[in-house]
Amino acid sequence: MTTTSHLGLALALSVLAPATTAAEKPRFVDVTEEAGLAGLAADQVGAMVIAYEPIWAIGTGQTATPDQAQEAHAFIRGCLERAFSAEAAAAIRILYGGSLKPGNAHELLSKADVDGGLIGGASLDVDSFSGIIRAAADCAAGE
Repeated sequence: MTTTSHLGLALALSVLAPATTAAEKPRFVDVTEEAGLAGLAADQVGAMVIAYEPIWAIGTGQTATPDQAQEAHAFIRGCLERAFSAEAAAAIRILYGGSLKPGNAHELLSKADVDGGLIGGASLDVDSFSGIIRAAADCAAGE
Protein backbone atom coordinates (compact mmCIF):
# COMPACT_ATOMS: atom_id res chain seq x y z
CA MET A 1 0.00 0.00 0.00
CA THR A 2 1.35 3.39 -0.99
CA THR A 3 0.34 6.59 0.72
CA THR A 4 1.08 10.05 -0.51
CA SER A 5 1.44 12.95 1.84
CA HIS A 6 0.67 16.45 0.64
CA LEU A 7 2.35 19.02 2.77
CA GLY A 8 1.37 22.63 2.34
CA LEU A 9 3.74 25.52 2.72
CA ALA A 10 2.86 28.75 4.47
CA LEU A 11 5.22 31.68 4.31
CA ALA A 12 5.03 34.72 6.53
CA LEU A 13 6.60 37.89 5.17
CA SER A 14 7.03 40.40 7.94
CA VAL A 15 9.23 42.72 5.95
CA LEU A 16 9.16 43.39 2.26
CA ALA A 17 10.21 46.95 2.72
CA PRO A 18 12.33 48.54 5.40
CA ALA A 19 9.75 51.27 6.04
CA THR A 20 9.56 51.93 9.76
CA THR A 21 6.36 53.98 9.83
CA ALA A 22 3.08 53.98 7.97
CA ALA A 23 3.95 57.33 6.38
CA GLU A 24 7.32 56.21 5.01
CA LYS A 25 7.36 55.07 1.37
CA PRO A 26 8.35 51.40 1.18
CA ARG A 27 11.22 50.14 -0.95
CA PHE A 28 10.14 46.69 -2.04
CA VAL A 29 12.51 43.78 -2.54
CA ASP A 30 11.92 40.74 -4.73
CA VAL A 31 10.13 38.22 -2.53
CA THR A 32 11.25 35.27 -4.61
CA GLU A 33 14.87 36.00 -3.69
CA GLU A 34 14.36 37.22 -0.13
CA ALA A 35 12.01 34.40 0.85
CA GLY A 36 14.09 31.65 -0.74
CA LEU A 37 11.45 30.63 -3.28
CA ALA A 38 13.87 30.32 -6.17
CA GLY A 39 14.08 26.72 -7.33
CA LEU A 40 10.50 25.79 -6.44
CA ALA A 41 8.17 24.56 -9.17
CA ALA A 42 5.17 26.69 -10.19
CA ASP A 43 2.70 24.11 -8.83
CA GLN A 44 4.47 24.16 -5.45
CA VAL A 45 4.27 27.94 -5.30
CA GLY A 46 0.64 27.97 -6.43
CA ALA A 47 -0.29 25.81 -3.46
CA MET A 48 1.32 28.17 -0.94
CA VAL A 49 -0.26 30.65 1.42
CA ILE A 50 1.68 33.86 2.06
CA ALA A 51 0.95 36.20 4.95
CA TYR A 52 2.21 39.76 4.73
CA GLU A 53 2.49 42.29 7.55
CA PRO A 54 4.31 45.62 7.35
CA ILE A 55 7.30 45.68 9.70
CA TRP A 56 6.03 48.85 11.35
CA ALA A 57 2.69 47.18 12.16
CA ILE A 58 4.12 44.22 14.08
CA GLY A 59 2.99 44.44 17.69
CA THR A 60 1.85 48.06 17.35
CA GLY A 61 -1.84 47.74 16.60
CA GLN A 62 -1.29 49.94 13.53
CA THR A 63 -2.79 48.90 10.23
CA ALA A 64 -1.78 49.69 6.67
CA THR A 65 -4.29 51.65 4.66
CA PRO A 66 -6.22 49.52 2.19
CA ASP A 67 -4.20 51.10 -0.64
CA GLN A 68 -0.88 50.35 1.12
CA ALA A 69 -1.94 46.73 1.65
CA GLN A 70 -3.05 46.42 -1.98
CA GLU A 71 0.25 47.87 -3.22
CA ALA A 72 2.28 45.38 -1.19
CA HIS A 73 0.09 42.40 -2.11
CA ALA A 74 0.14 43.33 -5.81
CA PHE A 75 3.92 43.61 -5.62
CA ILE A 76 4.19 40.14 -4.06
CA ARG A 77 1.88 38.67 -6.70
CA GLY A 78 3.85 40.39 -9.47
CA CYS A 79 7.13 38.92 -8.19
CA LEU A 80 5.56 35.47 -8.17
CA GLU A 81 4.18 35.92 -11.68
CA ARG A 82 7.56 37.00 -13.07
CA ALA A 83 9.39 34.16 -11.31
CA PHE A 84 6.90 31.35 -11.91
CA SER A 85 3.73 31.93 -13.94
CA ALA A 86 0.54 33.96 -14.04
CA GLU A 87 -1.39 30.84 -13.05
CA ALA A 88 0.78 30.20 -9.99
CA ALA A 89 0.58 33.84 -8.93
CA ALA A 90 -3.20 33.84 -9.28
CA ALA A 91 -3.57 30.58 -7.36
CA ILE A 92 -1.56 31.64 -4.34
CA ARG A 93 -3.44 33.09 -1.38
CA ILE A 94 -1.88 36.25 0.03
CA LEU A 95 -3.20 37.18 3.47
CA TYR A 96 -2.91 40.51 5.25
CA GLY A 97 -1.72 40.21 8.84
CA GLY A 98 -1.31 43.74 10.17
CA SER A 99 -3.96 44.28 12.86
CA LEU A 100 -7.00 43.22 10.89
CA LYS A 101 -10.06 44.23 12.96
CA PRO A 102 -13.82 44.39 12.42
CA GLY A 103 -13.59 48.13 11.71
CA ASN A 104 -11.07 47.78 8.85
CA ALA A 105 -11.63 44.21 7.63
CA HIS A 106 -14.12 45.02 4.87
CA GLU A 107 -11.95 47.76 3.34
CA LEU A 108 -8.81 45.59 3.44
CA LEU A 109 -10.44 42.35 2.30
CA SER A 110 -12.21 44.05 -0.61
CA LYS A 111 -8.86 44.84 -2.29
CA ALA A 112 -8.13 42.76 -5.38
CA ASP A 113 -4.89 41.16 -4.18
CA VAL A 114 -5.79 40.73 -0.49
CA ASP A 115 -7.10 37.16 -0.35
CA GLY A 116 -7.80 36.97 3.37
CA GLY A 117 -6.45 37.80 6.77
CA LEU A 118 -4.03 36.30 9.23
CA ILE A 119 -5.87 37.17 12.43
CA GLY A 120 -3.91 37.74 15.61
CA GLY A 121 -5.28 39.23 18.81
CA ALA A 122 -8.72 39.89 17.30
CA SER A 123 -9.26 36.12 17.16
CA LEU A 124 -9.22 35.98 20.97
CA ASP A 125 -12.45 37.98 21.29
CA VAL A 126 -15.56 36.31 19.91
CA ASP A 127 -17.30 39.58 18.96
CA SER A 128 -14.20 40.92 17.24
CA PHE A 129 -13.52 37.67 15.38
CA SER A 130 -17.18 37.36 14.37
CA GLY A 131 -17.08 40.89 12.97
CA ILE A 132 -14.09 39.99 10.81
CA ILE A 133 -15.82 36.82 9.61
CA ARG A 134 -18.94 38.84 8.68
CA ALA A 135 -16.80 41.36 6.79
CA ALA A 136 -15.05 38.54 4.90
CA ALA A 137 -18.40 36.92 4.04
CA ASP A 138 -19.74 40.27 2.77
CA CYS A 139 -16.65 40.71 0.59
CA ALA A 140 -16.96 37.17 -0.77
CA ALA A 141 -20.60 37.86 -1.62
CA GLY A 142 -19.59 41.02 -3.46
CA GLU A 143 -21.15 43.41 -0.96
